[in-house]
Amino acid sequence: MLFKELQLIEPILKALETEGYTVPTPIQQQAIPLALEGKDLLGCAQTGTGKTAAFAIPILQLVYQSIQNGNRSKTIKALVLTPTRELAIQIDESFAAYGRYLYLKHQVIFGGVSQVPQVNALRNGVDILVATPGRLLDLMQQGYIRLNDLNFFVLDEADRMLDMGFINDVKKIVAKLPAKKQTLFFSATMPTEIEKLSATLLHNPAKVEVTPVSSTVEKIEQAVYYVEKDQKKHLLIHLLKDKAIQTALVFTRTKHGADKVVKELTRVGISAEAIHGNKSQNARQRALSNFKAGTTRILVATDIAARGIDVDQLSHVFNFELPNVPETYVHRIGRTGRAGASGMAVSFCDSEERPYLNDIQKLIKITLPVVREHEFVSSIPMNAAAVKAQQSRPTPRGRFTNQKTSYNRTAAKR
Repeated sequence: MLFKELQLIEPILKALETEGYTVPTPIQQQAIPLALEGKDLLGCAQTGTGKTAAFAIPILQLVYQSIQNGNRSKTIKALVLTPTRELAIQIDESFAAYGRYLYLKHQVIFGGVSQVPQVNALRNGVDILVATPGRLLDLMQQGYIRLNDLNFFVLDEADRMLDMGFINDVKKIVAKLPAKKQTLFFSATMPTEIEKLSATLLHNPAKVEVTPVSSTVEKIEQAVYYVEKDQKKHLLIHLLKDKAIQTALVFTRTKHGADKVVKELTRVGISAEAIHGNKSQNARQRALSNFKAGTTRILVATDIAARGIDVDQLSHVFNFELPNVPETYVHRIGRTGRAGASGMAVSFCDSEERPYLNDIQKLIKITLPVVREHEFVSSIPMNAAAVKAQQSRPTPRGRFTNQKTSYNRTAAKR
């Protein structure tokens, strides 16, 4: 199926062609026609599946058509609510790209920066508003935003809203929305509270589910190193000596841990920056822009801050620390292997993290290949079952040489 088969208007098709898009992803194939029919939508899709375009494209078309049909007021016609600043910016950029020939007014608002430019834009009239919950509530309470005439509402990354403690803010915002509207609801997972929220928002919704959260992208090769905590920094530096790894995203569990990793990498001349909640908005955007431009080779991130990072040709993800929630592992490694490209996900596992690794392997139903011989190998032995399982598996498809060096350079360039 091609985009031109999805009943899209010519200006959007032209924009998609400009972006180099021809074939929609599975969630786009399913979600776009349903949204264009005016149906409420419940979408379950993880990061990297093309979810943003799945709601941005139909929202653009529906808003454009409503204006053509006489709704030319300066009121906000569509609201997209998303949890993080980075994701909000990325979504707004997507609206700009797909709607470049529609000339609709769209605006992104988020906290951590002056509200003055955002308020000025709102006064000039906005058709599509992309917002994070805190700043949106703040501007609503100040009287700068009214949503009485809203026609379309998108709630994106609902499970992350719950994780970040935004669920009550979301409920306050939803209470201010008109009862009659079309709602598109997206979440990578469906915990009980998110299911309850979706039931209050959606009316007879169509359901779209692609790439279950327990699955990992097929093109991503995965491997694990058993290494003690105090040796992880040395192992990471050792692996990053391979210049074939041009850019990599490194995950830590804490903000403090991210800063420590950056300090160790820069100490040995590896350009790195951190992105997490304690950084100012300008610092976070600068780090992300430097990473996308290739000025910074390594970006070290916490899980919440990493939502919204969308970098083409990101070949490697390193789990410097394993997540204690197994679903988070799937989200992390989904930053690579995007848009059909291959990728490599490398995890470091110390003795305290073995239970986390077991939970991850149960979820994804894969026993991760272990790089068994390297100079920083953990002295803590695996249990008998793990040893037996690993002895029957080869080292990950030649991506590593004799395990005392880094990646095979030729393979890593693929």
